Amino acid sequence: MPNSLFAFRGSPLRQMEHIVTGSTPQDLDPFHCPPIRLRPASRDDLPALYEMQLDPESNAMAVTNPRVGEAFTTHWDKVFQDSSAVPMVILLSERVVGLVACFYAGQSHSIGYWVQRDFWGQGIATEALRMLLQNVSVRPLYAQAATSNKASLRVLQKCGFQIDVVRLEPACDRYPECEVAHLVLV
Repeated sequence: MPNSLFAFRGSPLRQMEHIVTGSTPQDLDPFHCPPIRLRPASRDDLPALYEMQLDPESNAMAVTNPRVGEAFTTHWDKVFQDSSAVPMVILLSERVVGLVACFYAGQSHSIGYWVQRDFWGQGIATEALRMLLQNVSVRPLYAQAATSNKASLRVLQKCGFQIDVVRLEPACDRYPECEVAHLVLV
């Protein structure tokens, strides 16, 4: 997959040296998001990301199975080797509080995000996804969320994604069987 598909406007992500900053609070709706920044994820971020994705309540809401030990390491080795991937950590006061990413999955360009549970309900996921979408030019982009995860569906719809199809997805290593909404941003 060519690196240019996931280029921040003007330069490839891997060469990006600046940090993307968020909108001002008055640009957000209907609440005020604390000021966040995005920066490319690095191996130094992995301990925080590992702990974040182990949280049982977060996994229950997202209807995911955490990646444990070797599975986590193998996943991130692949991410860092994939020049088309755009993994960005979400920073709040220089603390990693989440991740937002754009990646090539199967035959489509997709996005995903994860916010530490302590920071839910503050608009961080919505703002981080908006920031990423302003800088990733490829369309269409796809996303998916368990239909029971109403918060994630709201984040995606606020950012312009529309539900394309809903279907029951079988269980796999990463996900239990559940009803999943597949969304698209054109």
